[in-house]
Amino acid sequence: MKTLLNLLIIAALTSTSAFADLKVKAGPRRGLLMDLGTSQAEFFVEKDRSISFALYDAAMKPQPVTGEVITATAETPGGKTKIEFEKKGDLLVSKTPLPEGVGYQVVVQAKASPEAKPKNFRIKLQLHTCEKCGNPEYACTCDE
Repeated sequence: MKTLLNLLIIAALTSTSAFADLKVKAGPRRGLLMDLGTSQAEFFVEKDRSISFALYDAAMKPQPVTGEVITATAETPGGKTKIEFEKKGDLLVSKTPLPEGVGYQVVVQAKASPEAKPKNFRIKLQLHTCEKCGNPEYACTCDE
């Protein structure tokens, strides 16, 4: 019984520290930063509801799009919509806008290179601006 209790305590402490690493970070454009391992990708919803990604190195200096591969799926109440991206200047921009509405999940799958292991990110699409930090709600850096 004592061993089980110790295991539960260790599991709780380990999961708490794992959740602490999930703190939201915003990029220079006030979008949501996603760690791709060798670089950072900034998820940003434009006024026309298209999604754009800017890329940064570890020092947060803008980087050109090279071999990064990003796809997204909007999971709306009406169904799933796959969103593909294309290079436009130094950004990756969605070929189509997000479906209407808010509050649904956008699932992003990103790879730093075609052969890299994919990373998945779930974003609750809230487009209003947070009054405290000034970021879109999906990139809110407030602790609340």
